[in-house]
Amino acid sequence: MLFSKSAIYTIKEKPKDATIDSHELLIRGGFISQVSSGVYTYMPLGLKVIKKVSKIIEEEMDAKGAQQILMPAVQPAELWIESGRWNEYGKELLRFKDRNDRDFVVGPTHEEVVSDIVRRYVNSYKQLPINLYQIQTKFRDEIRPRFGLMRAKEFIMKDAYSFDTDPSLLDVSYEKMRDAYNRIFKRCGMNFRIVQADSGAIGGKDSEEFMVLSNVGEDEILVCDTCDYAANVEKATSMVNEKPSKEGHIEKIHTPFAKTIGEVSKFLNVEESELAKSLFFKNEKGEVFCFVILGSDTLNLTKAKNVVSSIELSALDNRELKSLGLIAGFLGPIGLDKNIRIIADTRLKDIDSAIVGANEENYHLKNVSFKKDVNAEFFDIRSAQEGEICSQCKKGKLKKYMGIEVGHIFKLGLKYSKFMNVVCLDKEGKQQYIYMGCYGIGVGRCAQACVEQNHDADGIIWPISIAPFEVEIIQLDKTEEISELCHLLYAQLKKSKIDCLFDDRDERAGVKFKDMDLIGIPISVIVGSKNFKNNEVEIRLRKTKEKKLCKIDECFNEIMNIRNLMYKELEV
Repeated sequence: MLFSKSAIYTIKEKPKDATIDSHELLIRGGFISQVSSGVYTYMPLGLKVIKKVSKIIEEEMDAKGAQQILMPAVQPAELWIESGRWNEYGKELLRFKDRNDRDFVVGPTHEEVVSDIVRRYVNSYKQLPINLYQIQTKFRDEIRPRFGLMRAKEFIMKDAYSFDTDPSLLDVSYEKMRDAYNRIFKRCGMNFRIVQADSGAIGGKDSEEFMVLSNVGEDEILVCDTCDYAANVEKATSMVNEKPSKEGHIEKIHTPFAKTIGEVSKFLNVEESELAKSLFFKNEKGEVFCFVILGSDTLNLTKAKNVVSSIELSALDNRELKSLGLIAGFLGPIGLDKNIRIIADTRLKDIDSAIVGANEENYHLKNVSFKKDVNAEFFDIRSAQEGEICSQCKKGKLKKYMGIEVGHIFKLGLKYSKFMNVVCLDKEGKQQYIYMGCYGIGVGRCAQACVEQNHDADGIIWPISIAPFEVEIIQLDKTEEISELCHLLYAQLKKSKIDCLFDDRDERAGVKFKDMDLIGIPISVIVGSKNFKNNEVEIRLRKTKEKKLCKIDECFNEIMNIRNLMYKELEV
C-alpha cells in the first residue's frame, strides 16, 4: 500500500477518553475511530490486524476439524425464552421489537441459534461429533464501556460450539479447543495464562479463561508459585490455617456504638478473624439471604450468586433491614425469620466461639458455634487472597496478577440440550441428549491486549504475525534514483506476498519516523541519499530498535531472513 494513497490518519494529541496506553495508541495510530461510547469503526490498519488475528484463528480451528458458518446477528426472542436466558441474561441483552411487534435480540452470543441448527439437522449419533464456529459481530449493552476494544458494546468474536454423544467425548472436544487456543495466542505473540473461571451467564459446569497478563487488566487472577494452579478471583480457592477455638456458652455483650468490624474488634480487643459478619442480600425474585463470613474476609459475590442460583444480588438498605426487624451494625445469623436462608462460609464450619451481631442495637453475641447454634448451610463464598496456601498442591502460596480475558472455553454439558430438546438417536436407537461445549475468543480484544503487552513510549510494537504490515519502506529523498529503487523493492516484496507499506509521502523525515514508530511495523527499510551514495540502505527493527546497513542488492534477502526469523520465534 502507498501511504500517500491510504486512509491512514495518525493523531499527535492524546484522545480525551483514553485512559490506558493501548486504547490511546490504537486511536492515535489510526487503527480505530470512535462512533459512540463503546462503538468503533475499524479503520484500514485496524481491519488488517483483525483479519490477521482471524486468519490465525481460522487456521487453528480448521486444523481441529471445526467448520466455519455465519449465524445472524439478530435472533428471535423465542429461542432465548426456550433456553431460559430471556429473563436470566440481564440488562446487557439488547432487546427490540420489529414492525410486527415481535421480540428480538442483538446476539451477545449464539448458543440458542446453534442449538436450533443442530436439532434441525442432526438426528443420529453417526453425525457426531461436530464443531461449528463463526467470526462475527456481537453486541452487549455494557453499563460502562471503557478501554477501547477491551470492553466495547459492539465487538468481533469467534465463537465455536461442539456437540458430542457423551461427557467423555465432550472432554475430547474441549481438549482440542484448549490446544487450539494455546496455539492461537502463542502465534499472536501473547504472554498468557490459563485460569479456572466462573461460567457466568453462559452456563455449564467447567470453564477456563485465557488471560493475557497486564497491569491494566480488569480481571484479578491468583496463581500458585509452586504448581500450575491458576484461577480467576471469582473462582479461586485457598487454604487458611485456622486458629483453634474453645466452645463456650453464648453470651450477650454490650458494644455501644461499635458497628463496623473494625470498631467491634477494637472495642473488644480481639482480631477481626474472631468476628463473623452477616451480610443481607436479596435476589431478582425478592428472596432474602444472609451470607456470613469471617470479619477479616471479603464476600465473593459471584460465588454467592452461584450458591443461591441467582442472577443478581443487591444489599438490603436500612429501610429493608428494619422491615425485617434487623438493625444495621448489629446484624447476626441467630433468630432470623425462617424464610431467610443462611449461607455461611466453610471457614466458619469448625469455629465454636465466633462473635456475631445480636440483631439488637448496641449488642453482640460471643461464643457462637456455627454448627450448633446457627441454622446455616456451608459453602465457599469468600474471596481467596494473595499469600494464602494453594488448595491444589497444599504447599505453594498464591500470587496475584491482573489479566485481560481474551478467550473463554466452557463445558456446557446438557444445559441447552435439555431446555431446547437437542437430541439424537444412540446406537440402540434410543433418543438421548447431546452434550455441548462452547469456546469464545474476543478478536478485537486480542489485538488491543497484544498492544498493551507490546508498546513503548514511541508507539506500538506489533508481533509480525498480526502486524498491519510486515515491512515498511520509507523514502527520505525524492530523487529519481531513490524513487526508482523504492518502487523496485516495493514491487519485489509485493510479488513475494509480503505485506508492505511504502511511505512515499512528501513529508519531513521526522514526521515519517514518528508515524513509523507509532504504527509499529516490525521491519523498516529507510532509503536516503546519504546511504544511497554508498550503495546501501538502512534496516531498522521496531522491537529491538536495532539498525543495520545493508547493500542494496542484498536488501531483499536480508528482509526475508529477518522476517522468517520473526515468524520462527512465534512457532508452536
